[in-house]
Amino acid sequence: MALRLLLTLVLALAVGCSTPPDPPKTQKPALKVVNEKKTQRGVALTLSSPSLETETLAEVLLPAGWKPGTTWPVLYLLEGCCHESTIDWTARGRADELTKDLPVIVVALEGGHAGFYSDWADGPQWESFHVKELIPYLESTYGGNGKRAIAGFSMGGLGAFSYAARQPGMFRAAASFSGLLDAGRADADYLARDKSHDLWRDEDIPKHSPTSLIAELTGIPLYVACGNGEPGPLDSPSTPKDDGEATIEEQNRRFVAAAEKAGAKVTVSLYGPGTHAWPYWTRELERALPLLTEPLR
Repeated sequence: MALRLLLTLVLALAVGCSTPPDPPKTQKPALKVVNEKKTQRGVALTLSSPSLETETLAEVLLPAGWKPGTTWPVLYLLEGCCHESTIDWTARGRADELTKDLPVIVVALEGGHAGFYSDWADGPQWESFHVKELIPYLESTYGGNGKRAIAGFSMGGLGAFSYAARQPGMFRAAASFSGLLDAGRADADYLARDKSHDLWRDEDIPKHSPTSLIAELTGIPLYVACGNGEPGPLDSPSTPKDDGEATIEEQNRRFVAAAEKAGAKVTVSLYGPGTHAWPYWTRELERALPLLTEPLR
């Protein structure tokens, strides 16, 4: 009896001293649709997510014949920097007009003031938000069939090629219009300014710069377009030389050289005179649409 009592006491003490179970982990809130506004061809969305430090915009353009339950390929259009209050692809770039007869869903996304379509070393997680949260949400909601292409202007050109390279098999074609295709610290310093090192550590730059990622882009058709900064046929007569576009053209030439050396399937439109401006990006989107949509058939 004494032995049984002793064993019972020891067991009770062991249970009492055991480590209590960890509390259940609180799951981060999911992507949230803050506002939804119907447009002529679809819907304009304002969204939030714990992955970001700000709300973000997306605009969905639905093809003729779309109805709930149907599925379609999706063309993603990425915004450039510094215009996060609007979707310029539709407000200025005529993307809705150029794509209205295409049998694809068109989705325009923005990447913050200077988000660089990257998961920041210390800050917003744009790539994870787009790839893991927003794209799955949009495609499940509006009927994406898993066939995708991607394009962007300026910072969005970097994003288009970076996403296509870093997410193998996710996109079947990609295009860049005046894109930052050999981006480095100077680009981050210029756009992200005092948060440049919160964006990319030095070792992160080759992981996001398209020229460094060219080996991952050889399996899909690419379209590269850029001007040289001199006033061109779509500029007003008083337009000054655009030194920024001239610098971007140097990046594009380095990318094209690396792409051709790697055997990539690249269509090149280095069209000479032309500034960092919407008339050129609209024209080049129209020219690039066959390359972007053919692999989606």
